[in-house]
Amino acid sequence: MPGFVDKPEPVQVPGLTHLHTGKVRDLYRNDAGELVMVASDRTSAYDWVLPTLIPDKGKVLTRLSLWWFDQLSDLVPNHVISTDVPAGAPADWAGRTMVCRSLRMVPVEAVARGYLAGSGLVEYEHSRTVCGIALPEGLVDGSELPAPIFTPATKAAVGEHDENVAYEEVAHQVGAETAAALRQSTLAVYSRARDIAAGRGLILADTKFEFGYDDGAVTDGGGAPLVLADEVLTPDSSRYWPADAWEPGHAQPAYDKQFIRDWLTSPASGWDRHGELPPPELPQEIVDQSRARYFEAYERLTGLPWS
Repeated sequence: MPGFVDKPEPVQVPGLTHLHTGKVRDLYRNDAGELVMVASDRTSAYDWVLPTLIPDKGKVLTRLSLWWFDQLSDLVPNHVISTDVPAGAPADWAGRTMVCRSLRMVPVEAVARGYLAGSGLVEYEHSRTVCGIALPEGLVDGSELPAPIFTPATKAAVGEHDENVAYEEVAHQVGAETAAALRQSTLAVYSRARDIAAGRGLILADTKFEFGYDDGAVTDGGGAPLVLADEVLTPDSSRYWPADAWEPGHAQPAYDKQFIRDWLTSPASGWDRHGELPPPELPQEIVDQSRARYFEAYERLTGLPWS
């Protein structure tokens, strides 16, 4: 089963308990019960965490997530408490660490799609639906949808596929009230982010969010609030396309990991993604170009120079 090509040993830091090593992030709990998320320079493709690091990727993801959390703060609360590096942690945690509230996570990938691509395109070509939502005939790779849609997926372990599911399945799994809140928040956040990206000359084709409940807080209605968590609207969790190059009918140039996927499936890599062997190291030119794309995505979205 795919997974890590070479899984790293977790860093041990006094006062922190290591909880999980994910595809990109390492998760700890501090003595106050808060979560400490550290974004690494790892990258994944085709359910493998690759052996090659993309320098500074974790810092880009963290800084961009923090910028987006700020843009969205009037729509939905988020889990970030601070970016303080815990005492005794390695120096390279600076710029890639978020101290966050511990939430009761909803076990659903909250996906919004405004354009047809990826697994949505595959399903559409088979059934003219995405997650059970009927779509019109005649759409192609990269087509804009009549309106953004909520297309949830089950959360999978490292090395396994997230699976698209119908809204009714989510309601059955987490309850009708939570499902409705997920859909409403997901589409509201996507719409805000889509408009911001459009103002920067970018198309936000689709994205995925993670939400949880803060049981230590209450809403006006007396319940726990739904809180935006993990990372948000980075090239790892979103498809960004340059608007001036958008041309439905084929794969679009992108700022996401498609660049790495394309190399892995090209003859140049010599790798069979359907075989049993893990993927190879990425060549330096692919690393450099991938790194440049992360920087460019940050600068185009925020209007700030990377430094």
